[in-house]
Amino acid sequence: MHQIRIGNLEIDVFRKDIKNLHLAVYPPNGRVRIAAPLKSNEESIRLFAVSKITWIKNQQKKFHEQVRQSEREYVSGESHYVYGTRYLLTVIPDSPKNHVNIRNKTYLDLYVKKGSTKEQREKVITEWYRKQLKSEIPQIIEKWQDIMCVEVKDWGVKKMRTKWGSCNIENQRIWINLDLAKKPKHCLEYVIVHEMVHLLERNHNDQFVAYMDRFLPQWRIIKNELNKLIFY
Repeated sequence: MHQIRIGNLEIDVFRKDIKNLHLAVYPPNGRVRIAAPLKSNEESIRLFAVSKITWIKNQQKKFHEQVRQSEREYVSGESHYVYGTRYLLTVIPDSPKNHVNIRNKTYLDLYVKKGSTKEQREKVITEWYRKQLKSEIPQIIEKWQDIMCVEVKDWGVKKMRTKWGSCNIENQRIWINLDLAKKPKHCLEYVIVHEMVHLLERNHNDQFVAYMDRFLPQWRIIKNELNKLIFY
């Protein structure tokens, strides 16, 4: 990977075994990435980027205008999201065991030991989010393996800054962004389907889009919803 600069815009360039140039702008900060064929020269990549400047700026503007939560302090009264539903956090100190519980349609209770720090409270909630995803992902994968006739040999959950998911095609392993525990469940399913389609088609080309249209016709709507509001 290397970078090119056009004005004040930095663009990450990755060379891959593909036929065409591909441009993407990623949330939450509008990072720009170009995937380029191995034989493409620097000038052709730069000209391609220049031709897309207006589109890039518009995409970055959308991300910058999105409503984001302020920095979390993990104290009572904060808003936290679980599968797209907003809850008010209630911190219950002096608990013998750290755990999280959804009390009703309004409150998310965080039980922590007395004197817990922000970092310790964050860790408890983060691990709880991870547990929620790990209880949902297997059934979604199993459902779509039968439909798509592919096999996911391994999967995992981790924090990712610029992607909702990734796929290691050779090892047939997919990774899911931890923050999807904050999004509606149909967004989680969309990301899993997207990554599993890569087991049928490596690149984001016309064939990939055709698979997505076949398996999940409403995927564009879900994709837009997924990127509309960043719950960080």
